[in-house]
Amino acid sequence: MTPKTQGRWALLREHAFRRYWLGHTTSMLGSTTASVAVAFAVLDGGGDGTALGTVMAARIVPVVLVLPVGGILADRLGARRVALAADLLRCAVQAALAALLLTDRPPLWGTAALVALWGLGEGFCLPALGALVPALVRDPARLADANSLLGLARSTTTVAGPALAGLLVAAAGPATVLALDAASYAASALALATVVVPTARRGRADTLLDDLRHGWTEFRSRTWLWLTTAQMGLFNLLVWAPFLVLGPLLAHQRLGGAAAWGTVMAAYGAGAVLGGLLVLGRRPRRPLAVATLAALGWALPSAALAAGAGAATTALAALVAGIGTAVCDTLYTTATQQHVPAEALGRVHSFEALGAFVLGPIGLAAAGPLAAHLGTGRVLALGALWQVAACSAVLAVPAVRTLRAPAAPGPRSAVRTPVPSTD
Repeated sequence: MTPKTQGRWALLREHAFRRYWLGHTTSMLGSTTASVAVAFAVLDGGGDGTALGTVMAARIVPVVLVLPVGGILADRLGARRVALAADLLRCAVQAALAALLLTDRPPLWGTAALVALWGLGEGFCLPALGALVPALVRDPARLADANSLLGLARSTTTVAGPALAGLLVAAAGPATVLALDAASYAASALALATVVVPTARRGRADTLLDDLRHGWTEFRSRTWLWLTTAQMGLFNLLVWAPFLVLGPLLAHQRLGGAAAWGTVMAAYGAGAVLGGLLVLGRRPRRPLAVATLAALGWALPSAALAAGAGAATTALAALVAGIGTAVCDTLYTTATQQHVPAEALGRVHSFEALGAFVLGPIGLAAAGPLAAHLGTGRVLALGALWQVAACSAVLAVPAVRTLRAPAAPGPRSAVRTPVPSTD
């Protein structure tokens, strides 16, 4: 391994970040297996598509509802504390869900209620994690590497988790998988409990509403920030949601069934891993311009399906889209962490996540009826054309095109371990 390559992985030699990264990766692997386990638990228990949709919605809706509150708490109480509490909550929830599934006929309402608590923990955790990462990186110049390493972990677990879950559910049942997920959250909580992070000092607002208003001001005052968030929300509505709903339908009709669709999604995950490796150690001078260009790749899978391409061509298009996903996620997240004051990061990340997620359920619900009215190929083609037009329009905005990565100061003092933080 060359010195340059070693430098790209240098963050994993820092004890605090390595401990957090390992714990977080473990919990992400558990979460990806748990999603599959819950789905099969509902279906094996006699539930139909409507029941499964109800349980899936029970997880998503609390995430959207509590994101702003999660951002406020992360900035008020400290991101590490909120993330730690969210891990402990999800650990308890998954353990309870595993116990519930051991009963003969677990009630659907009980499963949905526990899954909603799982989503509640995710809604609190998402903004906290975005605010926590900069505090774990001693050298601000390596912030992009930190986000790239976390993206690599996310992409790898997204590929490996469902495959592992299929084997475990078949061999031991959904309850065992959920018990293992509870253990993965415990591992993440242990990692968070044993690192110290610096606490951002800020003048505390008198009320939660004041905190929310201040976070919104920080968010809307940056044109590039609210514009790229709006782009992501519309992407999820018009491009990604139809692809996720109509892609399996076309795979069933003409690509070769579930195996072909699994190949397409595996290619997407592999592309995300490759994209994470490509962006690791690289710091483009105009990160949002590069990220927006990379986002053009998201148009390709929808365009391939709309054009009647086969499974191999669609998988290749998904591979390119996966590369773009990793590049975009890393550079967008890093730009936010570099340009937003640390004391407001939790709230700003919550508004980013809210903007990105809030339209997704509408797109998932509307894709089928729209396809029945307009035609499957036409809906997918419109999504691909939208993505090209949206990226072109966003790239034309000077605030996006010209935003530069700030000159990084020298490394901060070492982050100590393992004494628990008092943030």
